[in-house]
Amino acid sequence: MRLVRVGDVELCVDEYGDPGDPPVLLLYGAAGSMDWWDVGFCEGIAAGGRRVIRYDHRDTGRSTTWPAGAPAYDGGALERDCIGLIEALGHGPAHLVGLSMGGGIAQSVADHRPDLVAALTLIATTAAGGVESDSLPGLSPELQALFADPPPDPDWTDRDAVIAYLSDTDRAYSGRLFDEDRTRKVAGEVFDRSIDPAAAGNHWLLVGGDDDEPTDVRWITAPTLVVHGTEDPMFPLPHGEALAAAIPGARLLVVEGMGHQVPPQSAWDQVVPAILSL
Repeated sequence: MRLVRVGDVELCVDEYGDPGDPPVLLLYGAAGSMDWWDVGFCEGIAAGGRRVIRYDHRDTGRSTTWPAGAPAYDGGALERDCIGLIEALGHGPAHLVGLSMGGGIAQSVADHRPDLVAALTLIATTAAGGVESDSLPGLSPELQALFADPPPDPDWTDRDAVIAYLSDTDRAYSGRLFDEDRTRKVAGEVFDRSIDPAAAGNHWLLVGGDDDEPTDVRWITAPTLVVHGTEDPMFPLPHGEALAAAIPGARLLVVEGMGHQVPPQSAWDQVVPAILSL
C-alpha cells in the first residue's frame, strides 16, 4: 500500500497484478474503506491479465481524514478524487468497478470524462441520473425500520465494539450470502488501518456537489456490466434492471441471493469472468 497525492488529499492505494496490464480501479461505497474489496477478489481479476487498484476514499482507511462530523468538502470531491487518481497513476483509461455510492461515482466519471473510462462494472447501485425513479421500489421494510431507529454509534476507540457494529451493519445490507467470519475479519482490518474509524461517517453528511454537471447514464459510451443481487434491500433488483436498460449496450448479471454487498466468494466464478469479458 502507498499514498498518492491527488489535489488536496493523499489517497491510500493497493495494487495487484502486472503494472503493464490494463487497469481496473475498484470504488467502494459510502463510509467504507477499500478493505471490503477482498484480496482474493482482486487477485482473481489480476490473474486475468489486469492491474487491479483498490483505494481508500478520503475519510476512510489511511487516506486524508477530517474530524468526525466536520468534513471540509462537498459530495463532488469524491468524483474529483477518482478522476485525479486515474490521472495521477498514469494508467488510464481505466475499467471502473463501483459498488453502491462507488457505482454512482463511476457513472458520473464515465459521463463527464469518457476519455478516462475504458469500461464500467456497476454493482449493487442505481442510476445516478437519466432514469425515471418514481416507479422503482424503495428500501426493504427491514431497512426502513433500521433507518427509522438506527443503533447508537459504538465507542470508536473500542476495537471489539467497532467490529460488532460494522458486522451488524453489513449483515443488515447483505442477502442470504452473508459471511459472518469474513465480515468480522474485514471489520477488524478496517479498525486497524483507519486513521479514525468514526470519520467514515462524514460521507453521510455530504451535501451538494457538481450540480452544474448532472449525470445522465443514457450518454455513457463505455462497455458496461451491471451486477445486481436478488436480495438487495437498499436498491431492489428493478434498480439494476432499469440501470442496465438505460445504458446503451449494457449487460445485466443477476446474482441469486446477493444483497447490497461486495460479491461474496461463492459468486466470484460468475462475476470475475464477466468483469474480464469487458
